[in-house]
Amino acid sequence: MADIAPLTPLRYDLARLPRGLASVVAPPYDVISPSQRAELAAKDARNVVRLILPDGEGDAKYVEAARLFAQWRATGVFTRDCEPAFYRYDQSFLPPSREGKAITRRGFLALVRLVPLSAGVVLPHERTLTGPKEDRLKLFRATQANLSPGFMLYRDARGELDGPLGSAQPLAEFSTPDGVHHALAKVTAKDAIAAIMEGVARSTLLIADGHHRYETAVRYAEEVGGGANDAQDRGEHRYFMAFLANGDDPNLLVFPTHRLVHSLPSFSFDTMLEGAETWFSVHRLPDGIGASAALVSLKEAAKRGPSIAAAASDGRVAVFTLRADVDLAAHPKLGLRPEILRRTDVAILHSAVLEELLSITPEAQAAKTNLLYPQDATTSLADVRSGKGQVLFLMNATPVADVRRVAEGGEVMPQKSTFFYPKVLTGLAIHTLQPSRSVASE
Repeated sequence: MADIAPLTPLRYDLARLPRGLASVVAPPYDVISPSQRAELAAKDARNVVRLILPDGEGDAKYVEAARLFAQWRATGVFTRDCEPAFYRYDQSFLPPSREGKAITRRGFLALVRLVPLSAGVVLPHERTLTGPKEDRLKLFRATQANLSPGFMLYRDARGELDGPLGSAQPLAEFSTPDGVHHALAKVTAKDAIAAIMEGVARSTLLIADGHHRYETAVRYAEEVGGGANDAQDRGEHRYFMAFLANGDDPNLLVFPTHRLVHSLPSFSFDTMLEGAETWFSVHRLPDGIGASAALVSLKEAAKRGPSIAAAASDGRVAVFTLRADVDLAAHPKLGLRPEILRRTDVAILHSAVLEELLSITPEAQAAKTNLLYPQDATTSLADVRSGKGQVLFLMNATPVADVRRVAEGGEVMPQKSTFFYPKVLTGLAIHTLQPSRSVASE
């Protein structure tokens, strides 16, 4: 099963940060807009965003990341924490759907032994895109570091790791502008480390976020290690830094990612509605309905079956609900997949609607030729109604249990199928990838 190890990472020297970690951390690179990137860089000249989204054009930006990273190490911005530890990381927040009730997601930063996805130990749940993997690989090569943690879920229905994670030395606390409070602590006791390693070893690891980074790390390890993964080699390049959380925690929060279709050579909302009736019951909502009301209707529809809402540029909105008399086992694509995937909204959208009705091929989806993947329903609905797209598909969130069942069935959902909230920050720790440095065994 999963093989994890404690870290001896590079960390920001807190004594050099008058405004604390809050001034130098950043969200994952793939959710940072150009304007947010500028804001983060302006907070502090040493903000990690300058490494994960470096200045420069083309390959010059990777050279800049390597130069800056080396400079910050040489001048003591980063220092090595040589005591093996897991880094407990708590994120407390008030999600929009739970007014007045704050929750805390607890996990820990660890190193995960890199294995091919085909081994069935680390489980992906969605397809990846070629472009981001090439970009991250060039950054790995330039910096020889795993700058951003992935996010993985282990299984612990009885909460057996709560105890070992409970005793830790506090390191830093701060809040970010999105209202999330972050607390970082260090678990160093050998018995606690051993218990955590043993507990996770009984589980597979489901990738919640960071598919591209994990696949990139596997490829990088193969490049540096010279072929097959040697089980005796504990070089740093054989391990991936990840935030691990209990996938059985009922407080895990997943938001949907919507789909905005644009630039099709020809598109008719009426033709799409007519074609949708092959598989769906189509229910029209009031013209001009707001995003919140549309999502409420979509959530109600989901009680009857897999459902999707389609919003046109002229203000019309319709909810598609899979008809009970439709057997997707006979569908030429979905029929070959496990039942759980045939009942998953996002898989049905991509196969039955995007591909069949709109002729957006899987290749075009991967290249994002005609698709954008917005998280904010209100903004994206305004975008489609202002002519920035042809149709918007609003989605319900996919339950974590369904995500795991799809992954354990050896299947993947379309890219951008989930949005785990809150995002895990970059800058709390950095894992170097030096083959000559060995990862601690306990």
